[in-house]
Amino acid sequence: MSAEYGGRTGRQGRLSQWLRGRRPKEAAGDGGREDLLLAAAAAGLPLAPAAHPAPGYRCSCDRVGCPTPARHPVSFAWQTQSTTDRAQIERWARHQPQANFITATGMVHDVLDVPLDAGNEALARLLADGVEVGPVAETGDGRMLFFTLTRGTPEDEDEWWPCELDCHPETMDEHPGLRWHCRGSYVLVPPSRLPGDGLDVHWVRGPEHALPDPLSLLEHLTDACARHAAQDSDHPSGAWPLRR
Repeated sequence: MSAEYGGRTGRQGRLSQWLRGRRPKEAAGDGGREDLLLAAAAAGLPLAPAAHPAPGYRCSCDRVGCPTPARHPVSFAWQTQSTTDRAQIERWARHQPQANFITATGMVHDVLDVPLDAGNEALARLLADGVEVGPVAETGDGRMLFFTLTRGTPEDEDEWWPCELDCHPETMDEHPGLRWHCRGSYVLVPPSRLPGDGLDVHWVRGPEHALPDPLSLLEHLTDACARHAAQDSDHPSGAWPLRR
């Protein structure tokens, strides 16, 4: 853009930029959805489109009786499709204005996924102890997501193992305690909508916070999960045991 702001050249440049970049979201009033997605991508979280809620507590996908409505990727190729490329994410966001987005874990980041009450307790303790906490999201179905550095990297394949050892995203309800999303898994990234009135996924701490080492959070999270699970009559045995 020209430095001659307010002059003829500046006005023409601003108008041309607005015409080229005019976004459907501005007409739809989506509350900055695209900006939030781009901020997540800029922080290094690879994104891909996901399903969205449909009327009647249903999913936008064609699967009859979808077990995870509005919580799964659109494409089976989501692991290779996931990207931080700004232009691609803008195209997806504009052409699929209702879509949720997932972020694929195990490439750049992992996610430690805990019950909301345990997460709130652990977050307060972590901050009080001066521990560096990265991005944290809250889901409308009662979970808190702590985003961390991944336990492995593509250059260090021997340090990776599939998320199914801890919790596969489509069977995660079997594990009421801590779920460690790593390679082969994903979570919804804000802003995402869930089936139900006003349920969503939103940031508690945004992606501008640096990703921490997962081990720096793990003790607080597992302790909080164990305390809350012990108080839950449905799960007296405590939190899901984590494989290390």
